[in-house]
Amino acid sequence: MKEQSPSTEKLLDIRDLVVQFETSDGIVHAINHLDLSLNRGETLGLVGETGAGKTTTALSIMGLVDSPPGRIVQGQIIYNGTDLLTLNEESYRTYRGKEISMIFQDPMTALNPVLTVVDQIAETIANHQGLSDSEAIARAIEMLELVRIPAERAYEYPHQFSGGMKQRVVIAIALACNPKLLIADEPTTALDVTIQAQVLDMMKELRERLGTSMIMITHDLGVVSEICDKVAIMYAGEILESGTLRDIYLNPSHPYTVGLFGSIPKIDEDVEFLAQIEGLMPDPTALPTGCRFHPRCKYREPLCTEVTPAVTVLPGEEHRVRCLLYENKLRATGLRKGAV
Repeated sequence: MKEQSPSTEKLLDIRDLVVQFETSDGIVHAINHLDLSLNRGETLGLVGETGAGKTTTALSIMGLVDSPPGRIVQGQIIYNGTDLLTLNEESYRTYRGKEISMIFQDPMTALNPVLTVVDQIAETIANHQGLSDSEAIARAIEMLELVRIPAERAYEYPHQFSGGMKQRVVIAIALACNPKLLIADEPTTALDVTIQAQVLDMMKELRERLGTSMIMITHDLGVVSEICDKVAIMYAGEILESGTLRDIYLNPSHPYTVGLFGSIPKIDEDVEFLAQIEGLMPDPTALPTGCRFHPRCKYREPLCTEVTPAVTVLPGEEHRVRCLLYENKLRATGLRKGAV
């Protein structure tokens, strides 16, 4: 397990963020009163199933929520002391790509098929650093070599690269202007296991070399254990549990978090079927009342359908959980030894 970083200087602070999408089927409640923070030099793992709101959170930070149909209803996204939601589009562009960059999930759609990879990196550098064309190209080649792509391949096109090499190009573009915050949206999902390991090792090395803070969006708890300092478990647009890597991995406390860990195969156990969390993510146009997770929770009680849980601080470094069990409003259920 990775040791924790000692940094306490806050770089990103998301407060009470609400994001909705207006569709023909109704209002999609994508992000619901989200609170999230990240210190300088830290890596946060944002974990949850498809549809939990992870990518919408990232796009909100980047200022890329399409409007319409998307709308940031309320909240603050405070980056390095500035509330990004108060900026106009022109001012936002000075942050996007230079201060905050994003690695998108699918490198096939993130790259322009008719431009060489060096031109795509150079374009980002020229836009934000005011270099000449030749200087931007030279810097772009340096970035390719940094992500272990030989300079002689700089003038090739995306279709000439493998999936893992394309992802390295996308990482090079994201890191081209030495951003202080890097958001990686499922950066290894489309890659095979061997290439995944190589990309993760490279990202760890680059993060340590450049001192970049990072949000790693994933559904893979194994990836989180390899690269993250903090973990936030997301469900139906809310953070159900958060804390340091040690808090979450040694003491998972929310029923959803416990279910996620229970679904991971263990090499020392011979079982016919893996444990599973019953049911599906709720329809974001018709979210459950009370606790969002209660329809799938085997510990639910009638009160869970009526009362929205508050955030409870647990013993640990930064451990927080959103569950009525820890507010002493439910009877002990055996979820955790000594939970109540």
